[in-house]
Amino acid sequence: MKVIGLMSGTSADGIDAVLAEISGSVDSLRMRQIAFESVSWPSGERALIENLIAGRGDTRMLSRAGFVLGERFAEAALRVVKRSGLDAEDIDLIGSHGQTVWHEVEESGAVQSTLQIGEAAVIAERTGVTTVADFRVADVAAGGQGAPLIPIFDQFFLRPSAEAQGCRAVQNIGGIGNVTFLPPEGSPAPALAFDTGPGNVLIDWAAVQATDGGLLFDKDGELAQRGRIAEALVERWLSHPYFLQLPPKSTGRELFSQALAERFFQEAADTGLSIHDFAATVTELTAASIAESCVRFAPLPVSEMVVCGGGARNPVLLARIKAQLARRCGRDVPVLRYGEVAGAPGDEDSKEALCFALLAWLAIRGEGGNVPECSGARGSRVLGKITPGRRFGQMMKNLPGLS
Repeated sequence: MKVIGLMSGTSADGIDAVLAEISGSVDSLRMRQIAFESVSWPSGERALIENLIAGRGDTRMLSRAGFVLGERFAEAALRVVKRSGLDAEDIDLIGSHGQTVWHEVEESGAVQSTLQIGEAAVIAERTGVTTVADFRVADVAAGGQGAPLIPIFDQFFLRPSAEAQGCRAVQNIGGIGNVTFLPPEGSPAPALAFDTGPGNVLIDWAAVQATDGGLLFDKDGELAQRGRIAEALVERWLSHPYFLQLPPKSTGRELFSQALAERFFQEAADTGLSIHDFAATVTELTAASIAESCVRFAPLPVSEMVVCGGGARNPVLLARIKAQLARRCGRDVPVLRYGEVAGAPGDEDSKEALCFALLAWLAIRGEGGNVPECSGARGSRVLGKITPGRRFGQMMKNLPGLS
């Protein structure tokens, strides 16, 4: 089955679109990436997303945004089809994460609601392809966090062999960071996953301030490289209640917000730090929070870390993660980029989008897509809402065991 996965993360920098071929069964799953495309959000849509995340907007704006973003997701899907050399009629299914604009977490850690927009009916209409979207809400309805959703992919493709000495930490670094701890095959220890806290979100804010909006992110960590790290501030900021909260837990830009970035920046300025020092210090905060999560919460000692997402392209951040792991774990922990893992489909840029292709594939078969021990849900649930495309009936007839 040929499936497109669409993903726009908390950084809201663009849409990742991947086309994959998925075959086999849940017991013998195979996935092969055919094509990948990354499409930047136009400035108007990016501003719209930022305003909604910040709570600036009314119901009309929110309603309209769902349709506008649906158009852009559909365009991204058609672009990756074109890159592959295939036609839209060759595609069986689309899985779209949409764009998170709200993730409501109580002080207790319980998630009350979550909202991803990008109208699936628009995607299905423009492409003609059956579209599965809105994956998080079923897990939240079952008492879960609705996040992270990546552990199901990690369990299929990244679980270490029985010979591994400890667990593999799969760390995604988008706007928000999330980790999956994968014990070796055959281990009685459960998988565990949660949001570690800020990924690139505070670093991105620092980059915008340092360049008067000329850069939206710290390319190759060059800004942080020019600054000095204020260790005392890193340790102070690590006392934020979120870092101490027990998993399962999730967060977003509602908590690690522009207001928090401004507060941290003022604290840094009060101690005489420059904007480059601030970039270095929030980069260190991301690295330290990731390493501290490994020490506090991993079900087994971490034997290696695999990094994916936009942060994997920041060599300064990767170096600081490695240094923080060595410091906090008391030993060297290998840090790999996702593309360096043998047999893993796609690369660090396409991994999250591949996950939503997988979730759509699972949903259409009635298979669970969450990992309850990671999300906190009461059990396995089929995730996503299905919007039929023009060949929906024929596709369902052709599914093994469902005809």
